[in-house]
Amino acid sequence: MRADGRKLTDLRPVRFHRHFTRYAPGSVLVEFGETRVLCTASIDENVPPFLNNSGRGWVTAEYSMLPAATHTRRNREGRRGPIDGRTQEIQRFIGRALRAAVDMTAMGERTIWLDCDVLQADGGTRTTAINGAYVALVDAFRYLVGQRTIKKSPIRHKIGAISVGMLGDDVVSDLDYSEDSKADVDMNVVMTDAGSFIEVQGVAEGAPFPPDKLQAMLGAATDSIQRVFELQDEALREL
Repeated sequence: MRADGRKLTDLRPVRFHRHFTRYAPGSVLVEFGETRVLCTASIDENVPPFLNNSGRGWVTAEYSMLPAATHTRRNREGRRGPIDGRTQEIQRFIGRALRAAVDMTAMGERTIWLDCDVLQADGGTRTTAINGAYVALVDAFRYLVGQRTIKKSPIRHKIGAISVGMLGDDVVSDLDYSEDSKADVDMNVVMTDAGSFIEVQGVAEGAPFPPDKLQAMLGAATDSIQRVFELQDEALREL
């Protein structure tokens, strides 16, 4: 049992609150325990210059941790100079994950912007953002289908993500901050519903870990992400 009473591979309580704001075609407040991220999907009828006249669309992401998302207030990013390297890495990570879900030729020459704003951080913000942004993306494409802008949704795969790690000899899923800050190994995994990996980010915080522990973490991530897919599906069935 863990500090919050979960078993080793249990998820925290998860909630997808769709249509959270009025104007964005896709808007989801996603909660994994005490981590809360607002994910909005906006439609831009343009593409980056490198895609002009290509017949292909684009999906991209921006990520921000709001000033009071943690115990100590942080300056709003972009207020003084460029955003920091961690933020750039995370938003590229989110964008890569979501692009893997989409047939770009079927969405037309338009861009879907996925804005992921961390309202409260308690570990796993990037994986929580991916899970919420996927739901927002599905809703944005449903909007385009409803407007008869496109014939059908270009979503090819479900996309899910989870953090896993090692606490001593134990493999754990969906780490909160208290666990993440002392984990011996920290790993973020993104997968499709076909069981294929999109991205694996892992690092030993102390001693190197052997191959069997890597396989154990990937197995735990696969099981946990399957549960994420079920929760996403439940949310998307709601009106």
